[in-house]
Amino acid sequence: MRRAVAYIDEHAQDPVTLADVASASRLSVRALQAGFRRYLDTTPMGYLQKVRLSSARLDLLAGDPTRETVAAIARRWGFTHLGRFASSYRAAFGELPSESLRR
Repeated sequence: MRRAVAYIDEHAQDPVTLADVASASRLSVRALQAGFRRYLDTTPMGYLQKVRLSSARLDLLAGDPTRETVAAIARRWGFTHLGRFASSYRAAFGELPSESLRR
């Protein structure tokens, strides 16, 4: 599990698949999913999304709204559908990404 978490943390900006994480952690996909559910109460892809959302939040809070956009930051972290990104972001942090960027 440590290898899987480390792989996700290190490659969060890259296009990561479940098979990539399983291979890096030397587990089968099924064992990987079971381990994440057991120890982290989520799925590997759910954990990846949390890492990406947290990283996007850090970039938004540190960003300059006159030079950066929510869309650019979202794309940097692998979010291609901005509506879903905004919805997930608001559910996780209680505010819109644009509000974080303006802070």
